[in-house]
Amino acid sequence: MTDTLQHFMNEFIGLDSGSLFFISIITNIFISILGFLPSVFLTAFNISAFGFWPGVGVSILGESLGAIVSFYLYRKGMKFTGIDQILSNKYFLKLKEASGTEWIFLLFLFRMVPFVPSSVVTVAAAFSSISIIVFSVISSVGKIPSLLIEAFVVVNVLDADKGTVIMVAGSVVVGMFYWGYRWRKNNRT
Repeated sequence: MTDTLQHFMNEFIGLDSGSLFFISIITNIFISILGFLPSVFLTAFNISAFGFWPGVGVSILGESLGAIVSFYLYRKGMKFTGIDQILSNKYFLKLKEASGTEWIFLLFLFRMVPFVPSSVVTVAAAFSSISIIVFSVISSVGKIPSLLIEAFVVVNVLDADKGTVIMVAGSVVVGMFYWGYRWRKNNRT
C-alpha cells in the first residue's frame, strides 16, 4: 500500500516526501485548531505515505504542533464552534478544578487516552495557568501512547480484507450513533 500511495503521489500529483510531510503537518495543525475533526484519517495517510514508524513520527509531530498552536490561539481568545459543549464537558470540568501536580497528571492521562477529545484538553489548558512550555512537553509525551494505539488500529484496517473493513466500518457507525445518542441525552438534562 505504501509503495502504491508514494508512486501515486510522485507520478500523478508530483509531490515528494518533503512536500507530503509539510502538507501533513499543516493539515494536522488545522485539524487541531478546528477542534472537532478526527485525525485518524491523517494518521492513516501518514502511515501509508511514509511507512509505519516514520508515519507515526510525522503524526506525533503534527499533533504536538497542532496542540501547541491551538493552545496559543485559544489562550489569545480565539473562539470556535462547539466551545459551549467543551465548557460543559466532564473532562474539561475535571481539568478546570485541578491544580499543580494533579493538573499535570490529568493532562498527561487525558492526552494518553485515545477517546478523550483533544480540543477539550487544549481548551482546558488554555483556560488554566499552565505555561505553554509545560503544556507542550506533557501534551506531546502524553500523545505518543494514544497515537501508537491509533496507528496499530490503522495498520490492521489497511491490511484487512474487505469483510473485516466492512465489519470495522459498521462498528464505527454503530459507535458514532451510540455516542451521538449519549451526547444528546446528556445535553438535554
